[in-house]
Amino acid sequence: MNLQQDVSLKSYNTFGIDVNAAFMAEFNTRQELISLIKDGSCKDLPKLILGGGSNILFTKNFNGLVLKNNIPGIEIYDDRGEVVLVKVGAGVKWHSLVTWCIGKGLGGIENLSLIPGNTGAAPIQNIGAYGVEIKDTFHELEAIDIISGNATTYNRQQCEFGYRDSIFKKTLKGKVVITFVTFALSRNPVLHLSYGAIDQQLKTMGITQPDVKAVSDAVCAIRRSKLPDPLIIGNAGSFFKNPEISESDIETLRRQFPGIISYPLTGGNVKVAAGWLIEQCGWKGKVIGNTGSHKDQALVLVNYGNASGNEIWDLALTIQKSVSEKFGVNIEPEVNVM
Repeated sequence: MNLQQDVSLKSYNTFGIDVNAAFMAEFNTRQELISLIKDGSCKDLPKLILGGGSNILFTKNFNGLVLKNNIPGIEIYDDRGEVVLVKVGAGVKWHSLVTWCIGKGLGGIENLSLIPGNTGAAPIQNIGAYGVEIKDTFHELEAIDIISGNATTYNRQQCEFGYRDSIFKKTLKGKVVITFVTFALSRNPVLHLSYGAIDQQLKTMGITQPDVKAVSDAVCAIRRSKLPDPLIIGNAGSFFKNPEISESDIETLRRQFPGIISYPLTGGNVKVAAGWLIEQCGWKGKVIGNTGSHKDQALVLVNYGNASGNEIWDLALTIQKSVSEKFGVNIEPEVNVM
């Protein structure tokens, strides 16, 4: 076991926040993880599971053991003809999985192209973009109990998926480590083109009969035009969730703010574009010290080089307060704040 002490986490989180972990160990297999869990010297340490570090904001040092999940591998687990089950190691970069599936002609996750992070984090967050969420193609996952080392398989219902939510952010938060995720993908998928600017982007690209690769290319083009590259400017993508409010509340807001952007949901509620709310409060492109709201997408908070996690969190709280005061709507962080 390669247990490191006093490790900088700056290169392990996409915000680029320079904090330290008291201890850190990387694992590449299920058995290595179980050995770490059962090792006597690690047993009583607080533990943090880290994948791609793309959805976390560190505000202080972590006085425990960071377990870096590097489990590799993508394989066709079960070929059922039109539907194909693909089993993926939790340490596989998410976009690498998307491109692998496109190369095999398998559809279902192409709208989720270019989302940063690793596959193991995808079901935790129920990641989503352009009208598609992980739950739409999710089949099952394997997770290891962080105390006993025992493995359990969770199906879609057991994961309790919600909007940017799952059981792994609630009752199982910090209690299990996801090792493998299996998706049910299709050789003849229904393409989702109506959400956002996908259809328009395809027209711009001159594509009239799109396939999964064309949809992925369109999504990548849109994301690159709006979102900063974390390798260049530290960020964690969308910092806030799009809030859900009632139809009566949106009607009240529309009378005062006719341009408000919203999307109907099943069950009668409405999802409001958090980026629009933040922009209307004057935050888009605003720089405060070493941080700010990105010039092309107000929903993205950025580290311009030397920001601390507390600086970014203070900005987030200030933005949250201003949106509440102007619109009476609470926007919740999507990012995990440590």
